[in-house]
Amino acid sequence: MHAFTTGFFLGLSLIVAIGAQNAFILRQGLLRQHVGALVLFCSLSDTALIWAGVYGLGGLVQPMMQGYQDWLFALAALWLASYGLLRLRAGLRAEAELAAAGSQAASLRAALLVCAGLTFLNPHVWLDTVVLLGLFSLPFEGAGRFAYASGATMASFCFFALLGYGAASLSGFFARPVSWRVLEFAIAALMLFFAVLMLGQTSWLRG
Repeated sequence: MHAFTTGFFLGLSLIVAIGAQNAFILRQGLLRQHVGALVLFCSLSDTALIWAGVYGLGGLVQPMMQGYQDWLFALAALWLASYGLLRLRAGLRAEAELAAAGSQAASLRAALLVCAGLTFLNPHVWLDTVVLLGLFSLPFEGAGRFAYASGATMASFCFFALLGYGAASLSGFFARPVSWRVLEFAIAALMLFFAVLMLGQTSWLRG
């Protein structure tokens, strides 16, 4: 039980902060578009990364990322900035009042591709989920390590389900044009802010 609760609360602490992936799921939840599929995708992606880190991949990922760290962070910054500019454009357009009932839904494939990019092109996802969670699993052995990974996995499923389906309950408020514009601008600002942070992680700017 100690191993399970440790994995649960550590995993929850790493994903609960509003990041690029979470902001995207929040937006899709408000639109009520592909929520179940996206929640499942994020949860299963986290599960794969968690178990890979707990059972040894973290030790391999860290040195590989150090060799290509600058390029990985630059690629993540470019992806985040591109998505941020798309949200900024949507907020500026006259038809940006995307009430959940009236807007044209993006395809499931397009939504999953965006979600995959925000998940797997973010170096912090690999560092936090694979390396850090893997490192904290070292004190546990056998059944304890299995329980630790199960706890972190449970945290991921609970959080993404709450984020996606909880956001849907606010869709009435965001049906108002001004509310949706504020959300689009807020997401754009978040994405561009994270893009700058990613660039700041490179030795090109730190040096």
